[in-house]
Amino acid sequence: MSLIVTGSIGIDTVITPEGKADEVLGGSCTYFAAAASYFCNVRLLAAVGEDFPDAHDAVFRHFSIDTRGLEKRKGSKTFRWTGKYLEDMNERETLDVQPNVLAEALPPVPEPFRDSRYVFLANTHPAGQMELRQQFPDARLVVADTMDLWINTANDELKALLKVIDGLVLNDSEAKLLTGKTNLVAAAEAIVSMGSKFVVIKKGEHGCLLLHREGVVALPAYPSREVHDPTGAGDSFAGGMMGYLAGCDDLGLDSIKKSLAYGTIVASFNIEAFSLERMKQITRTDIDARMAGFADMLRVA
Repeated sequence: MSLIVTGSIGIDTVITPEGKADEVLGGSCTYFAAAASYFCNVRLLAAVGEDFPDAHDAVFRHFSIDTRGLEKRKGSKTFRWTGKYLEDMNERETLDVQPNVLAEALPPVPEPFRDSRYVFLANTHPAGQMELRQQFPDARLVVADTMDLWINTANDELKALLKVIDGLVLNDSEAKLLTGKTNLVAAAEAIVSMGSKFVVIKKGEHGCLLLHREGVVALPAYPSREVHDPTGAGDSFAGGMMGYLAGCDDLGLDSIKKSLAYGTIVASFNIEAFSLERMKQITRTDIDARMAGFADMLRVA
C-alpha cells in the first residue's frame, strides 16, 4: 500500500553543541518520507521554491520517494529555518524562520496518487491539512501532526480536523496547550474525546504515550549514546510509525504499539547525524536489528 504525506520541505541551518550544518535539507515532510520509505512506498505532496538545490533532489531519489507531487514554483522561495539547540538538546531556539512557499496553497494531488489508502498530514496549517484529507474519502488510515503555532492561531480549524482523522501526533507541551490539562493522560483523553481514535504524545528523550480507544501504551526512548542533531526526530518517529502501519492488515492497538517501537528506532538513527546523513547510511536490516535489541530491553517476563 502507498502512503502519501504532505507538509514542509525546507532548507535548514542547524547549530548544536556538536557543530553546525548550513543549508541542509529539512522539513517535516522530508524527514517523515525518508523514515517511512524503509517500510513502504511513499508519495510526496509539497512545494519548494526555484531556489531549491538540485543536490537535495538526489536525497529523495536515494530513498526512492515518489516526487511526482513535488512542485518547484517559479517566483517562490523555499521554506527556511535556522535553529540552535541548547546544551542538553531538549530545548532549542528558532533564530530565523522564513515561511516563503509554505504560506502558499498546496499543489494539486497527481492522479496516480489518488488511490493512496494511508495519509499523513505532516505539520502545516490545519486548513491545508483538511483540504488534503477531504481528497481521500476512502483512506484506511489518516493521521496528522501539529504544533503550538496552529494551536494558538488556528485552534478552530485544528479541532475541526480532529473530527475527521484517525489519529493525532504532537508533543507533550502541545498536548497540554491544546487541552489545558497538565496531566498527560488527562490531556490524551481530552484529545481523543475531540474526535480522533487515538493520540500519540511525544516526550522527547522520555519516549511516548499512546492513548487509544482500546487502551494505553507507554514506551521509553531508545537509549542513544550519539546525539548530534535532534532536528526531525519527531517527524522520523511518525514516518517509521506510519510506514509500518501501511503494511499491516490489522490497525488495532497491538499494531499501533509495534509501530511506535519502529518509529522510536528510526528516530534513534536520525539523531546520530545532521540532516538525513545517518538515515542515508542505514537499511531496513539495521532497523530490524536495533528493534530486536529494543524489544529485549522492554521484555519483563
